[in-house]
Amino acid sequence: MRNILKCGAVGGGVLVTALVVARGAGSQQQPASGPIARYSMDAGTVSGMEAMGGGMGGGMSMMFGGGGGNKIVHELFLKLGSSSAPEKGGPKADHFMPSSARLGKSVPLITPKQAPVEEALPRDFERPKGRLLVYWGCGAHVGKGQPVVIDFAKVAAGQMPPGLMSAAVPRDTRPTVANSRTYGDWPNGGDRKMLSGDSSLIGDHRIAGNYAPEIRFALNQDFLSPINGRTTGMSGGPTTISWNGVPGATGYYAWVMGMKMSPSGEPGDMVWWSSSATREFGGGLWEWLSPGTVQRLIGQKIVMPPSQTSCALPVEVKQAAPDMQMGFLYAYGPEQNFAYPPRPANPKQAWNLEWTARVRYRSHTSFFINAPGGMGGMGGSGGESAPKCRGGMFGAVLGGC
Repeated sequence: MRNILKCGAVGGGVLVTALVVARGAGSQQQPASGPIARYSMDAGTVSGMEAMGGGMGGGMSMMFGGGGGNKIVHELFLKLGSSSAPEKGGPKADHFMPSSARLGKSVPLITPKQAPVEEALPRDFERPKGRLLVYWGCGAHVGKGQPVVIDFAKVAAGQMPPGLMSAAVPRDTRPTVANSRTYGDWPNGGDRKMLSGDSSLIGDHRIAGNYAPEIRFALNQDFLSPINGRTTGMSGGPTTISWNGVPGATGYYAWVMGMKMSPSGEPGDMVWWSSSATREFGGGLWEWLSPGTVQRLIGQKIVMPPSQTSCALPVEVKQAAPDMQMGFLYAYGPEQNFAYPPRPANPKQAWNLEWTARVRYRSHTSFFINAPGGMGGMGGSGGESAPKCRGGMFGAVLGGC
């Protein structure tokens, strides 16, 4: 990871417009204190059914009716964490954005209220039936040892199979309520807000509040271009998922959920497939990932390189889930880092950081694989934008939403 230090004048002050500190580099001077405040900004480009509007029913109607499935929207997730308490009254902070973001003069970073504690399981909870068949890898056919079969009833009883979710992606260090004395975020109240497809982040940004130093930085990287794809395949053979190369993408990842209906018309086996060449699923792979992490995952053949623009879905996956298959495709993007003050030129001088800010980018789409017209839209994107279900993916499967 390169160390970049570039200063410019903003509002009469000196701004460190890019500062990346390589983690674990013992030869580099580390901060003597701070940062007091940390800011995280995750910027996403969304296509597919999730971007089409009108909810699940509206999106499906548009797709099957031949309507426009090429709508593009943007998403933002803003998080401010501080080691300080509010100076006066309750916590208050705002992110002032360029007018091109089309979000008004500013968006409020609200400190969330304590969520009520829910029961682990509802009283009328019924142990689920059925199985989850787990596959992985691009190719005409699956490799040895597939599928891994997971019994839903055992999972509901707490017998989660070891090594299912990805352990290769490091836990993200973005600000949270747990690691901050004072915290605020946007969108507020758990509601998801989409930005228009023509919104832009280019320009000056300022975060000001009563519990953190003022943060200023300028972005020269905008939202990523949309990732668009198509599926092709012959009856009885594998399905090829292909997509356009996204400028600035550092790598790609795809996964598919499918289902086979029982003879009585009820849901039967569910199928989960990942493009990873190894058995790595979910977790951080649905998130915004740093270029360094993506590069490592490419070396481990978990993430596809930016030069790859297609992946074959094995025929066994198609056969195991003939009734419905929903696919999700991610393009990971670059990262910009900012900090103030800059690292002192004299290594003997104490470096007391006031704030750091990190901006990450990704683009994703979602689709029905065996729907009319090939690549249609399908809601749900994982990471911050995934449905909040008790127990994550298995929460959805086990009725925990």
